[in-house]
Amino acid sequence: MFGTSKFKLASVLAGLLALVVGCVTVGPNATMGPPRILAMGDSMMSWNGGGGNSIPEVIANELSQPVMSRAVSGAHVIYSLPITGSAGLKISSQYVKGDWDWVVLNGGGNDLWLGCNCDNCEARMNKMISQDGAQGEIPSNVAKLRATGAQVIYLGYLRSPGVGSIIEHCRDDGDELERRLARMAQGMNGVHFLSVARMVPSGDRSFHAVDMIHPSVKASHEIGKRAAAVMRQVSVK
Repeated sequence: MFGTSKFKLASVLAGLLALVVGCVTVGPNATMGPPRILAMGDSMMSWNGGGGNSIPEVIANELSQPVMSRAVSGAHVIYSLPITGSAGLKISSQYVKGDWDWVVLNGGGNDLWLGCNCDNCEARMNKMISQDGAQGEIPSNVAKLRATGAQVIYLGYLRSPGVGSIIEHCRDDGDELERRLARMAQGMNGVHFLSVARMVPSGDRSFHAVDMIHPSVKASHEIGKRAAAVMRQVSVK
């Protein structure tokens, strides 16, 4: 686990990086005008970027629509430092005004892992999202996104395959976060929770990067395809 000073330094460096790369339009966009899909979140969203393999890039290619990605590695739901927070390390601050049809986002994993080491996290969990899914930073942010008229997809996290992962102990907290996210989506029109918790078969390392935390290219493609499928399903109703 990071020491406090090292973590603050990493946050500052990540925030400066966000100023440079935290607003990228991906996918086919030469003749289609401004993007209508916005992606926000943490490293799960941004991982494998640059070669068509991040979740936003897969969504863009699946739908043949440009996607603006504002996701930043290390981003938190709860984040108090103002400069790096406004640069993207606070997920709600990643939002930019636009005529969005969809906002796809994730978040909460860093709050639980780095914020409380997935141990005695009840207070932090409640601050992010209440048991009934109606209160907290996440529902508040999602409600603001919905108020723009955009449909919202909130992505859950991969689970470790039970082998070789330093976040294996976060499984129970991840399950509780997802229960609350699902209740939030049930109570909010136009909000869709997409769980990928059952995507990874037990013992299968192929859905994770070498660090056994982030998604592999295979996993990013599968998650992006599932998010695109939700958009297609809703658009034909």
